[in-house]
Amino acid sequence: MVFKRLLGSLGVGGPTVDTVLTPGTFLPGGPLTGQVRLKGGDAAFDIEHITLELVARVEAEHEEGESEGVVVFDWFTVGGGFRLAEGEEHGVPFSVTLPWETPVTELYGQPLGIVLGVRTELSVAGARDSGDLDPLTVGALPVQEQILDAFGRLGFGFRSADLEYGRIGGTGQQLPFYQEIEITPSPEYAHRMNEIEVTFVAGPAGTEVVLEADRRGGPFSDGHDALTRYTVGHHESRDWNAEVDGWVRRLAERGGPGGHTGHHGDGEHHHHGGDHRSGPGMGTAVAAGAAGLAVGVVGGMVAAEVVDEVGDFFEGDEEEDEE
Repeated sequence: MVFKRLLGSLGVGGPTVDTVLTPGTFLPGGPLTGQVRLKGGDAAFDIEHITLELVARVEAEHEEGESEGVVVFDWFTVGGGFRLAEGEEHGVPFSVTLPWETPVTELYGQPLGIVLGVRTELSVAGARDSGDLDPLTVGALPVQEQILDAFGRLGFGFRSADLEYGRIGGTGQQLPFYQEIEITPSPEYAHRMNEIEVTFVAGPAGTEVVLEADRRGGPFSDGHDALTRYTVGHHESRDWNAEVDGWVRRLAERGGPGGHTGHHGDGEHHHHGGDHRSGPGMGTAVAAGAAGLAVGVVGGMVAAEVVDEVGDFFEGDEEEDEE
């Protein structure tokens, strides 16, 4: 998007902005680096502030059904306090720290359908305008990847991922939404549960792993949800196959120690609204590959849906800015 954006609030002839992120995949809790590139307009302008906003497309469940919206989940002031001369090109490098709970957008280089972006806002001569929006790619932390790998090696498959607005009671969650990674059960558990939802709530000291199983009902009982939580360090070395297998066995039995059947703690529900099962939506179906949950998009149509949704998100934002 090289100098694509014109500051609409300043009219024709205003400065343009292009934010270029360092190529590659970023990690939760790690640095986000890049450069904000400005080009002066038809006159000199005082650049008061340059702010980066982290935005996400999030689903919200309510009584009327389900809707999607854009949530700003963090922001940083990375520059300002200088005059940009007519036609001048000026670069502002930055390095900021991503929140530990930043959602994962890809596994093993394959997109999950999660849409994150970095939006650049300029404050110029008392006017503010969002001048650029760039996609943000975030990978899983090593311990999160090891846990997902273990699920894959145990025969579980990746179904979808999405972002849900709301809070998980009893955890250290800071953001106003959480990520659900939905996986299909292995043959051993297929008769006992429909799926397992995995949520990682990361922090400086480690990652909370929240597991929720949609358990099947029997001839004389209704199905219900079972939930359990565990905390792991960022650099712990465990036999993750055995660890995860134990988690699933306890979850299949009665929710496991430290967990319970039904809702999340502190009187808060894990899901919101009526039907709490999350459809494909933004989280597009992805199949498990050979390397655990190494993911591969299922079918060309699904891949196209991911691309279309990401494109619509950024194109839609451009249209809003122009308006």
